[in-house]
Amino acid sequence: MKIIAVTQARVGSSRLPAKVLKEINGVSVLAMHIRRILKSTSITKLIVATTNEPDIGVLTSICDNEGVSYYQGALKDVLDRYYQAVVNESPDYIVRITSDCPLIDPKMIDQVVTNTIQSGADYGSNGFITVFPDGQDVEVFKFSALEKTWKEATLLSDREHVTPYIWRNSSLKGGAIFKSVNYTEDLDYSMVRMTLDEPTDLEVIQAMVDELGLNADWKEYADFYLSDEQVRQRNMHIQRNEGYKMSLKKDNE
Repeated sequence: MKIIAVTQARVGSSRLPAKVLKEINGVSVLAMHIRRILKSTSITKLIVATTNEPDIGVLTSICDNEGVSYYQGALKDVLDRYYQAVVNESPDYIVRITSDCPLIDPKMIDQVVTNTIQSGADYGSNGFITVFPDGQDVEVFKFSALEKTWKEATLLSDREHVTPYIWRNSSLKGGAIFKSVNYTEDLDYSMVRMTLDEPTDLEVIQAMVDELGLNADWKEYADFYLSDEQVRQRNMHIQRNEGYKMSLKKDNE
């Protein structure tokens, strides 16, 4: 079975420009992200879906140095970028991750992949019920689901964020197009933020790495975050999925 992980990455960002190029202890956020994904035992290949923006060579050089493939495509139509990145690979499943999650846990990737495949679902994630930290988001879907979405989705928010059309039409949302499944655990770490959108997020991730290094699991980072009020106060005010909410507003403009 061919399972391709695709992570989207670009150098432009309205809230924190060139965020994936920022360094923590001499390692770029993108390199941290790539190295952790590659520890997954379920994926066959990793592709970085990026753009043709000015200065993109810095980003593609990181991909080269880390030994991973990349595809350069549309800036705004990220759905098309995803589709074009994998269409010639003929994968069975796609794993969607975003590069603003430098501490993504490879075991989390494997758990969501396993849960999705064993259930026979078209789409699986760990986000239908929010119990995991922001920054541990994993989506897994059949290539056929991606292709159908690529052909049919028209809303700007659907094109910018790849999967809203799928989960909006999924069985767990009352839809009839895609059979869906959620991976969850009996815990609640939804208040933990280990993603990178704002300068304060970078400070939090720096503190996590300083305390636990680059190879801890998601729960070790999350427990540290909850135990240190000074760290937690730096970014706990930031809303989850702020970028998607901004795209939804544009749908009505």
